[in-house]
Amino acid sequence: MNADDQVPPEKEPRPGNEARASGEALPGCEPRSEPPPGDERDSAGYLPIAEHGLIGDLRTSALVGTDGRIDWFCVPRFDSPSVFGSLIDARRGGYWEIVPVCRTVKRHQFYFPDTNILITRMHTDDGIVEIQDFMPIRRERDPHHQQRLVRRVVNVRGRMDMSVRVAPRMNYGADPHRLDQMAEGVRFTSESLALTVRATVPLELDDTDAHAEFELDEGDSALFVLETEARHPASGTDTPGTDTPGTQTPATETTTTGTAERVDAAAADELFEATVAFWRRWLKQSTYTGRWREMVHRSALTLKLLTHEPTGALVAAPTCGLPEQLGGGRNWDYRYVWVRDAAFSLYALLRLGFTDEAEAFIGWLAERLSEATDGEAGPLRVVYSIDGHEHLPEEVLGHLEGYRGSYPVRTGNDASGQRQLDTYGELIDSVYLFNKHGAGISHESWTDLCEVLEWLLLHWDSTDESIWETRAGQQHHTYSRLMCWVAVERMIRMARQRGLPADIGRWTAARDKIYHQIMSRGWNEEARTFVQRLSTDDDRPPEVILDASLLLMPMVKFVSPSDPRFLSTIDAIADRLVVDSLVFRYDPEQAPDGLDGTEGTFSICSFWWVEALARSGRVEQARLALEKMFTYANHVGLYAEQISLTGEHLGNFPQAFTHLALISSAINLDRAMGS
Repeated sequence: MNADDQVPPEKEPRPGNEARASGEALPGCEPRSEPPPGDERDSAGYLPIAEHGLIGDLRTSALVGTDGRIDWFCVPRFDSPSVFGSLIDARRGGYWEIVPVCRTVKRHQFYFPDTNILITRMHTDDGIVEIQDFMPIRRERDPHHQQRLVRRVVNVRGRMDMSVRVAPRMNYGADPHRLDQMAEGVRFTSESLALTVRATVPLELDDTDAHAEFELDEGDSALFVLETEARHPASGTDTPGTDTPGTQTPATETTTTGTAERVDAAAADELFEATVAFWRRWLKQSTYTGRWREMVHRSALTLKLLTHEPTGALVAAPTCGLPEQLGGGRNWDYRYVWVRDAAFSLYALLRLGFTDEAEAFIGWLAERLSEATDGEAGPLRVVYSIDGHEHLPEEVLGHLEGYRGSYPVRTGNDASGQRQLDTYGELIDSVYLFNKHGAGISHESWTDLCEVLEWLLLHWDSTDESIWETRAGQQHHTYSRLMCWVAVERMIRMARQRGLPADIGRWTAARDKIYHQIMSRGWNEEARTFVQRLSTDDDRPPEVILDASLLLMPMVKFVSPSDPRFLSTIDAIADRLVVDSLVFRYDPEQAPDGLDGTEGTFSICSFWWVEALARSGRVEQARLALEKMFTYANHVGLYAEQISLTGEHLGNFPQAFTHLALISSAINLDRAMGS
């Protein structure tokens, strides 16, 4: 069947979209402020964000709903356009659904122990059925890796009538595709991508989708295997490594043979067992034996899922466009590499004994350092694409309504052009930790770091957008000064530890000057707290604006956790930013960030809160806060960026930043309680 005459949705924003850039919904798509009950989809077809599990193959990932629908899948990479995107537009985005025909009474979703293989069980009027979802990985750094998504349906009890529909929508639903029948399945073909679905049950075709209904007796199973393959049009516009918005990125890191493989129980068993072995072999490297092993290891497995093995990069999250406020415009694309997030992740993985990932990221980072060039934002960018491209212009996908009407949906990220001075501290701290606990850095990397530090020594006393990437203009942020201090201090440490060439005297003088500036202009004596922004001079106290990032002060060794100044800062943050165990990053009414709408509490800040309490000796309070935070995880231990007033997950999901903070807080609380 040919679908070449399919008319794609509009690619250009609809008239008036510019006026709605702050978050107004598309016509006829009013923001849906009421969440669906329990684990059900709402009337428009959206599950709660938290009602998903994550699978992946260290190149890309997919989100699988608790009702058996794949709502998000970008191929061949995390930052490629989606082929299943109903997460951000239930009508136009595309999906892959496997469901019982009869009524489902309850659902359970869990990971096969110590793996990233997801099991979804459905209890129905006719029996119990489970769907096993995974992306096969046979071995580490496999040069012959073939990108596949496997869905195996197993009837556990009773006799089950099942329904399957494969409904891809290429390039965020913007590109048409052709649909062809094959001997063992179907093939979806667009201009730049082909998807093949092989199945053990016959698939029927309609205009754009493949579907089937099939029966399973007790103990029977059905198998579906999706394979991806890049296409290269004669025009040559699609070339390996392209990251052009709005086009399907060719599968430069995957290998497809173009020949049909077996689709049977034996083949599925082999792929399943190989993938189980891969994940368990990897997790066995963990040195963590503390009280919260299950949560810590799930966070480690999640961080591993967010790594791009061919390059060593680590993305901030696998999704784009998920809102920080339902119906609002704070909807960003996190499928890129924030140097800050990745550097913190390296710290968490090193603490757990995963040195290979740390070494791979340092390799990625070394390439960025060697490419560093002076510019208004500094020699390094805040955020890069997976393969190191620094230009990530934001684009609004005007034909998509957004998750539950939360418009606009953006790809790209304009934060790539911001100046965020704190990034240099996080970057150099990660190199310091690798130099201390890993194989050590090369002469070339040290030379590159010294050049970066020279730039920072000239610009540390400048304004910037800082860690929260505000869009209300640059300020003198205390957190950025703190991390500039970290950058200089860690360079001094590395030089002394390794006997590396350095201008220690000049570096020490700069470090001490930054320290005294924070202590005099970042501290409000009357309020007894460190604050978000420095005062304009030493004689004028800074405005009392609290910021949760200041909880990191003892973690980066700037102050002692028992310093009276830090203890009183904890009290001030508790009074103004903490609700139960949940922590806001700052008060946007007090410190406008240039964006409309509100946001939830930041989960990473909540775990920073736990660690700050533990380090300052408030161990019982920290333990209770950590246990409360665990109650906000979803059913498989994943966290979105934020938690709403009602406990609903908001923002991109799952977020690496949150999971690395969980690991760090658990390790340090374990230490405070005594192993």
